[in-house]
Amino acid sequence: MSERHYVYIIECSDHTWYTGYTNNLLRRIEKHNEGKGAKYTRGRGPVTLVWEESFESKTEAMKLEYALKKMPRAKKEEYVHERRATVYATAKKLSD
Repeated sequence: MSERHYVYIIECSDHTWYTGYTNNLLRRIEKHNEGKGAKYTRGRGPVTLVWEESFESKTEAMKLEYALKKMPRAKKEEYVHERRATVYATAKKLSD
């Protein structure tokens, strides 16, 4: 089984968003909530997972993380909304 690579967006307790990369999503969220995650999230916990995508290659994940980090909050929200709509539509097709 190959290792998965994740890009994630979390919402901090002050309602700001943080985008990151990891190869162990659950452990990373725990670290953020323990105040041992990224410098940005320290003191802003607890955090809530808003969105995650997984990739087979680290390169793909890092490219998306870089692109998302450059986006303003409104564009990130638009991205998340579009991705959720795509997942929902796919799931609906499969259940019909």
